[in-house]
Amino acid sequence: MSQAIRRALISVSDKNDLIDFGRFLADNGVEILSTGGSAKALADAGVPVTEVSDHTGFPEIMDGRVKTLHPKVHGGLLAVRGNAEHEAAMTTHDIAPIDLLVVNLYPFEATVAKGAAFDDCIENIDIGGPALIRAASKNHESVTVVVDPVDYGQVMDEMKANSGATTHDFRKRLAAKAYARTGAYDAAISAWFAEQLEETFPQKMVLAGALSQTMRYGENPHQVAAFYTNAENRPGVATAEQLQGKELSYNNLNDTDAAFELVSEFRDTAVAIIKHANPCGVAVGDSLVEAYRRAYSCDMESAFGGIVAVNQPLDAETASEITKIFTEVVIAPEVTEEARAIFAGKKNLRLLVTGGMADPMSGGLMIKSLAGGYLVQGRDNRIIEDMKVVTKRAPTDAEMADLRLAFTICKHVKSNAIVYVKDGMTVGVGAGQMSRVNSCRIAAFRAEQAAQAAGASESWAKGSVVASDAFFPFADGLLAAAEAGATAVIQPGGSMRDDEVIAAADEAGLAMVMTGMRHFRH
Repeated sequence: MSQAIRRALISVSDKNDLIDFGRFLADNGVEILSTGGSAKALADAGVPVTEVSDHTGFPEIMDGRVKTLHPKVHGGLLAVRGNAEHEAAMTTHDIAPIDLLVVNLYPFEATVAKGAAFDDCIENIDIGGPALIRAASKNHESVTVVVDPVDYGQVMDEMKANSGATTHDFRKRLAAKAYARTGAYDAAISAWFAEQLEETFPQKMVLAGALSQTMRYGENPHQVAAFYTNAENRPGVATAEQLQGKELSYNNLNDTDAAFELVSEFRDTAVAIIKHANPCGVAVGDSLVEAYRRAYSCDMESAFGGIVAVNQPLDAETASEITKIFTEVVIAPEVTEEARAIFAGKKNLRLLVTGGMADPMSGGLMIKSLAGGYLVQGRDNRIIEDMKVVTKRAPTDAEMADLRLAFTICKHVKSNAIVYVKDGMTVGVGAGQMSRVNSCRIAAFRAEQAAQAAGASESWAKGSVVASDAFFPFADGLLAAAEAGATAVIQPGGSMRDDEVIAAADEAGLAMVMTGMRHFRH
């Protein structure tokens, strides 16, 4: 059913496109009621407008906290057209119907994001706006509600197509969007209050996100998928600008996030190559191109069709190396114009620029859905706070540097995770196995394959160090690493058989340190 728009109430904090929309309404015979800054902006532009206080006969009071909370406003929005009792009440109390509500809320989220003081944040909690939106949305059978300037054009098109009216389906869609807006607004306020009270896990947790992308499918073609962003504003896939390439898929985004989070761990120049959310090659270097070549050499087979993340501005020389093989996505904090020109020759390659690096030590929550609920945990934002040498032989300085690198990378490998590192680069990765010893064997096998591909005479595991994301429950995994040629080990410790594992390390001549900190990643 179409509903003609004869009277509108406008009260917005975001004045974008307000004047053009106001002029359109006025030109189409719509009476405009408005408040405060919105009324002034319209009047200054020559758009006829009536102040809400003149409409209600009641002034704005309490610094504007009370201006639209009045029966003449809410009655005009909530009255059911065609309901005899409602229409009688409107006549008795001189309540005029309001057919269009245009409201966007006080900028609470933006106020919090800029680090405003507590009292300023409180003052930017809108009260009248959500009440108006909820009233108009409830009565969408008769009232059109607009909460986003982006929708002004749709409203104008709808009115043009329907002789100044809107259709029921159109009003219903806008009402759904309006309720989502007030829901997200309340979620932001409740999350902020929980933070002020230092409540990591409040009794009621409300999640809100803004649709960033609807995808062709999810992990598999029969699954639907979409990407939503939140207010965290953490540099990465959510903040990145896509400079070229096909639309990012669900798996692309998941893998690219894993790659960028890993490479953000390093202050030295670093490159990470990811395949199916696991690193197949990670390296540091004196230059970005050197780091890329070293990361690529770890597993040239798996790197094909992978995701490349770098933590420095991406230059032309590195771009030339990356484009020698098929790469799905490249993500960097910055990309030079020369590098962009090189990537432009690979039209299907997705190129993302984030504008900065993620802070690996920052907080925040990670959320995983389960049937009937959510698992919520803090970010794994700690690494190697206290290492203890537990073997007779201590690591050399070179071994210690590689141990730190290996353990950092291990944080980003699916459990059970084993990482071999030599001279600042991964040489073998074992991921996602049901037993730790098998991860050790797979990583050693990868190191041997990589050496063969590079034409080396012996496995790259010879003289490497090895990291384990959790303790060795038995000595077998450690002995497998020793047999592959590793000379030093880093692991959390904490097993009932730590003494046996330490004794095995001593007997094999290994140096071993324990961190006391596990890094499972499922």
